[in-house]
Amino acid sequence: MRIRIVDAFTDRPFAGNPAAVLLFDSDAFPDDGRLQDVAAEMNLSETAFAHRLPAGGAADWALRWFTPVAEVDMCGHATLATAHVLHRTGAASGTVRFAARCGILTTTAHEDGTITLDFPASSLTPVDIPDGIAEALGAAPLSVLDTSDHIGDLLVELADEATVRGLRPDVRALAAHSQRGIIATAAAADPGQGYDYVSRCFFPNVGIDEDPVTGSAHTALAPFWSARLGRPELTGLQASARSGLVRTALRGDRVRLTGAAVTVVDGELLFAP
Repeated sequence: MRIRIVDAFTDRPFAGNPAAVLLFDSDAFPDDGRLQDVAAEMNLSETAFAHRLPAGGAADWALRWFTPVAEVDMCGHATLATAHVLHRTGAASGTVRFAARCGILTTTAHEDGTITLDFPASSLTPVDIPDGIAEALGAAPLSVLDTSDHIGDLLVELADEATVRGLRPDVRALAAHSQRGIIATAAAADPGQGYDYVSRCFFPNVGIDEDPVTGSAHTALAPFWSARLGRPELTGLQASARSGLVRTALRGDRVRLTGAAVTVVDGELLFAP
């Protein structure tokens, strides 16, 4: 089987967030345990598995995502990576509809090589600042919001960009505070640099200490910062070591996430799931 590794939300290799992508010729997924074995072997934040669906239905492809230790409900960067592979191999063109655990997701390829994802916007519920989260994160939150079940994070607003960039959290301690992890964010210090807000994401409960660039987190970041900044279209910088840009556009209860992707590995999986 062909297996590809794609760096998502970047236009250059060895940046953004890498995802492995496997496209099955069958009309069903293999056993869940075998999918998890492959994801653990790849040891990336996400491995995406997809197979084609019958024509005439609500979606074109079935799509699932696995971290090295668990299946997740929603993943942006691995969806972008899958769409990138479909378009680059000629398996799809234009808009592609995916059936996933979080519902129907669509992706649209553009002439400049970028791809736009249409995802559900996360609900945001303000909560009291949890005891111990400042110590675990290493910074005092200004506000904390709970996100929707499909994401399962706490969105934590911090004082400024420098604070977000300087975080050295105790990720094991963060695990007690949410279903998946923590999204730390602040306004950009200088919007003239090409982004409006920064973030970093820590997901110890699904085996990811820090995720390089997280599309699903931006379904919460987009409505949060659009409300704060008064604009529906923004650009977020995820300030991880690899770094990546996500263009966001809030459209009612949906969020459009746009980014580029680069294939860095195209190989053969010798032991098929």
